[in-house]
Order: sequence, then C-alpha cells, then structure tokens
Amino acid sequence: MSMPASPLLRSALAAVWIAAIGTPGCANHDPVARGQVSAFDTTLEITLIGVNRERAREVSDILQADMRQLESAWHAWQPGPLSRMNALFNAGAEPFAAPPSVLPLLRLSTQLEAQSEGFFNPAIGHLFRAWGFQGRPAECLQPPATDLIQQAVAARPSMQDINIDGFRLSSKNHWVKLDFRGIQLGYAIDQAIARLQDLGINNASISADGNLRAIGSRDGHPWSVAVHGPAGRGILATLEILGNEAAFTADPDESSFAWEGETYHDIIDPRSGYPATGTTSVTVLHASASTADAAATALFVAGPADWHRVAKLMGIRYVMLTDAAGRIHMNPAMQARVKLRALNREVIISQPLT
Repeated sequence: MSMPASPLLRSALAAVWIAAIGTPGCANHDPVARGQVSAFDTTLEITLIGVNRERAREVSDILQADMRQLESAWHAWQPGPLSRMNALFNAGAEPFAAPPSVLPLLRLSTQLEAQSEGFFNPAIGHLFRAWGFQGRPAECLQPPATDLIQQAVAARPSMQDINIDGFRLSSKNHWVKLDFRGIQLGYAIDQAIARLQDLGINNASISADGNLRAIGSRDGHPWSVAVHGPAGRGILATLEILGNEAAFTADPDESSFAWEGETYHDIIDPRSGYPATGTTSVTVLHASASTADAAATALFVAGPADWHRVAKLMGIRYVMLTDAAGRIHMNPAMQARVKLRALNREVIISQPLT
C-alpha cells in the first residue's frame, strides 16, 4: 500500500548516497548510483543509472527538499496546511482558499474515490483518529468505543462532500477529515520521478516498503520487485517492471496491533468503520504510483468477492490479491506478468479486466 509503515511522519529528512559504481572491466555499462531518502516514516531507496556520484548528490539535495515540503503539507494531525483544512471543515467554515500544496492531491483523491465507489476514501480521518492511527504507537492502541464508530460511519464522510470551486473549498459535512495515508506515498514517489525526468534522468527507480516505481531500464534490463507474503512471510512473487510503471502492495501487517487476542490494522472499511476483513494483501501494477497505491487500498477493502468489479471501475489492468484463506486471486494479464514463488498456494484466475 501506499502507505507508510507507521502513521507518524518523521520530522527530519535525510539523504545519503551510498555508492556510484560502474561494472569493472565493462566500459559499456553505465554507472549506478544508489541512495536513500528518509520520508513519510520510511526509507525511499533511489537507484539512478548513468549518473555519477557528484551528480547523484546534487539530485539527492533536490529530492530531500521536495520530500520535506510534501511531508509538511500533507500531515494529517501535526500543524500544517492539511491540519488547518481539517479544522476548517470541522468548524463548518465558509469557503476558504485551498493550499496549493494540497489541492492537486485533493483533486486526484476525489477522482479516485469516485472511481472506486468509496472503497478508497481519504475523508474518513475521524475513524483513523478514533482507532488511534494518527500518531500513537501500536502498544498504546485499542479498539474505539462502538458508538463512536457507529456515529462516524453514519455521517458517511466522503471526498464528494467537498465542494471545489476553483481554488476555494467548503463542506457541509463536518465529519470530513482528510488523511491521505492510502495515496500519499505513491503520489510523493510520482512527484520524485517527475523531478528526476525534469533533471534529465530517464533510467531510475524509487522503492519503499516493497513498492516500486521505475522509468527506463536498468542498463537495458527490466526493473523487478519482490512481493512479500502476508505478514512478511517470505517472497510470494516477483514482478518485472516494464518502462514507466509502478507496483504497489497493500499489506497492513506493519501497522497492526493486537488487543484481547484479535489483530487490527489501519486499512479501514468505510462501510463498517472497522479494519477490512477477508484480504491479507493486494498488489497492483499501474503506470501511476498514485493510482496503484490508492487502488491497492480500494481492492483490499473490496475483498475477494468484489475486487474484480472495482478494479474494472478504476481502470486497473493488473491485480493480485491474497485472501484470508491463503488463496491467490489474479486476472489473466497479471498471471502473465507475475512469477509466483509460493507454489503451494491455490491460485484462482478471474475473467479478464479489459
């Protein structure tokens, strides 16, 4: 998923370039620069092809500054543009100017929520807050009171409740509280890739938490990403990334907590107000990391019975879903792309998505 391993965003951002190397004795091979940028409480692994160490350090400074701005703008509960927006929505304020740093993400999220029929819904921040996923460590969490969940669900907050009039926003639903955890990592990686392209870098990858967006190739070879099994149990499959493409997986194990023998995670089903059930992981391939991130969340909530219909609504062509019984569901196009490593799993092939 497109989400961070923890909902708490780091206040500091560091960038370290580990190496810039060539292939010994092979003059035709381009140098490879590998670096790390810490953002959104995770580590973005960056690989640049054909870039020397000095240039890689310059690029890292640019990406560091970009990511710091995005973190500050999209933080759902610490002081910043998004938290101020949420306060104005909650107060039922008159239309107010949308922060330029948030408006593009807001527009895209509104579109993706509509396409997913609300299975992806960043407007349910009150539910995330009730569950404690906005800044509290897992050992301090427990399920919220039932009446609070029922009240939040009954209010049915939605991105469609937000009136966007040019650059001005308003909402009559005071329960709208934005939390972009289901898309912000993918969107940030898309912005970073766009920045690399603006800088003339056309062969690169950025990965985080098992998710990857790539452009070009790795010295003429396709990029690849390993898809881990639910709860991090080994490698479930590997995927080759062809050209400009992203692979994102919704696997909430790292954000879960245990309470009285039950495990709860932070992929909330807006219909019930409780963590979605029936699914343990979803992987989506798409040209946009933002869309792949949001779609993985939406299909996780839709579950084994409804993922195919929702994927078609969202225009998704490649999906692999693991259900609570350990069965793997995928469409034929994904079957042709994926190399399964867990050969003891039952595999269910759906009808085509196109």
